[in-house]
Formats: sequence, structure tokens, C-alpha cells
Amino acid sequence: MTQTHHTAPTARRTAPRPHDDDAARARSHGRPATEAAHQRCELLGAAVDPLTMDETVAAIEQLLEDGGHGHNHLAMNAAKLVSVSNDPELVERFATATLVTADGQALVWASKLLGDPLPERVAGIDLMDRLVDLSAHNGRRIYLLGATDEVVRQVRWRFLARGANVVGFHNGFWRREGITDEQMAETVSRSRPDIVLVGVPSPLKEDFVFGQKERTKAGICVGVGGSFDVVAGRTSRAPRWMQRAGMEWFWRLVQEPRRMFKRYLVGNTKFVWLVLRARWHRA
Repeated sequence: MTQTHHTAPTARRTAPRPHDDDAARARSHGRPATEAAHQRCELLGAAVDPLTMDETVAAIEQLLEDGGHGHNHLAMNAAKLVSVSNDPELVERFATATLVTADGQALVWASKLLGDPLPERVAGIDLMDRLVDLSAHNGRRIYLLGATDEVVRQVRWRFLARGANVVGFHNGFWRREGITDEQMAETVSRSRPDIVLVGVPSPLKEDFVFGQKERTKAGICVGVGGSFDVVAGRTSRAPRWMQRAGMEWFWRLVQEPRRMFKRYLVGNTKFVWLVLRARWHRA
């Protein structure tokens, strides 16, 4: 289902253009020449952009200013990094993504321990919040894809109330409805979005953000996982002190033990082992 709403665009802020040698480094990593402002870090075999939240938002602004489409943003966390270590196809997806940032505090700590530090965590839900502000500021067109019908409608109204230009939405269960990823992407494209916020779980999130980025004709597809449920009040974020302490995973585990047990307890244990093994080999 597609709904249309417009707000009058205002003057757009322009992020500083990175240097040409940065674009060359981006190409050398096998990803599109997006003129990323920094050379990527390698963390346990996965490429991650060493960007702050402000730098990530500025990079997305610049991509949109430059025009074109087919860009994507993927978030890396401990569980995803463990999956990457066992999946060459996933390695390729992250290596060729336009932007990859550290969604988990554990990655920031691990990067420092291994000598290639990431500056800070760029949480998907916080990035989404900044992009909603961006839309409210300059009229960038946002499409919401994910969660249940009820939840995505609530998210739409909340974002509209903030002044964002939400041009369409659809629930995250299109496959159950007999809609292919390609058909869903074509539906999204008819709303002519600048930004598609993809609020579905992995691996569907990566399948769509990577596989359908061109077909959506959006400036950028951004994976935001379960963020819609938080915005709609269905789930809650951990207290700030737990986020800063890198314990948000425990909060989510308590809220959804059946769904999160394997991801966090099993996955996090393997992540720690991978980090310690890498540290041992560097010693």
C-alpha cells in the first residue's frame, strides 16, 4: 500500500566533498566509487567504514546531493560479523556496500583491541532518527518498508508529525503475501523515494538492501532492523547507561529470549572467541 505526503523542501545542506584518492580507495575495496571520506577498516575479515554518526549522515547527504541511485547502507554488529566469518557471499555483500558502519558497541571495542579503531557506534535506530530529521529539514522523500501493517502506519504518522516527507509504506511480510522482492522493489520505486528505510530482520534485510537497491530507484536503501517496533512503542530500547556499556544486547535478550537466544548468547560467545584468536595471532 502506498500513501503520499509532501512537505515543502527547504535549502539543503551540502557535506564537504571528499578527495579523489578516497574514491580510489573505495574502488579498491570492490565497492562503488562513492568517494567515502575514509579508508575502510578490516575487522575479522569484514570491511567497516570508520565513521562517526555525523560523518555517516554527511556521507548520505552527499550521495543524495550527487544524484543517481542504487546506494545502500548496511549495519555491522557482532552477530552479523560472526555470520560473515562463515559466509563468503555475505562478505561480498558487505565489501561492495556503499556504506558499512558499526551498529554494535562490541565492534568498537574489538577494533581498538585489534589496533584498527572505529571512532564510535552508529546505531541503526539513531541513524534512522537523523535521516527523519534530514527529511524534515530538506524534504527528502522517505519510504518505510517493514514491520506489521499497524506498526508501519504508526511509524508513518509519527514521522509525518515530525515534518518528514514520508511518500509511501508497506509492511515487511511481502513474501508471505506472495510478492517477490523484485515486485516489492518496483512498488517502492513508484513512490520515487530518496531514502528507503528497510525495517525487516536479517537475512531478508540484506537480501533486499543489497539485491534490490537498483530496482527501487531510491538514492539509498538503509537497513534499520527492528527500529520500527521501537518507534511504535512495541518494544523499548535499553537505558542509556546500558547502551554506553555495550549491554543493549542483554536488554533485547530479556525482551525476546526465544528469538534472540541463539543470536546473542551463542553468537556473542563466538564473536569473543574470534576477537581473542585474532588478538593472539597479532601478538
